[in-house]
Amino acid sequence: MKTIAIAADHAGFELKEKLILILKEKGFLVKDYGTNGLASMDYPDVIHPLCKDLVKGDFERGIIICGSGNGVNITANKYQSVRSALCWTAEIASMARLHNDANIMALPARYIAFDEAVKCVDAFVNTTFEGGRHQGRVDKIVAC
Repeated sequence: MKTIAIAADHAGFELKEKLILILKEKGFLVKDYGTNGLASMDYPDVIHPLCKDLVKGDFERGIIICGSGNGVNITANKYQSVRSALCWTAEIASMARLHNDANIMALPARYIAFDEAVKCVDAFVNTTFEGGRHQGRVDKIVAC
């Protein structure tokens, strides 16, 4: 059984809670980094622990959520071996995995419908990295 890590700020809390249920229904173990309510909080406080654990190898993929998806995405991409992609359609989520080997998906809670977020999650967890010509590009990302 694979583990998916998930974290959100206050703007993404409700979407996070719903996605946790969906992921568990699909048979995933879910490591929830918070936040645990709607009170205003600073997203780096939950994103940094998630990324540190991903880098250590505690899990292979994560889902992070804030209002626009940008803040959590920028924070996650500070880690050299993290490739976080901001996704708002299933096709973008699929391509992020297929061509970029994204290991974290950022969702914009205030700008995505729940049904589309679920489709993004499905694409993210079910798409494998294509490798080939894309591997060299991913290697160049990590090398900088």
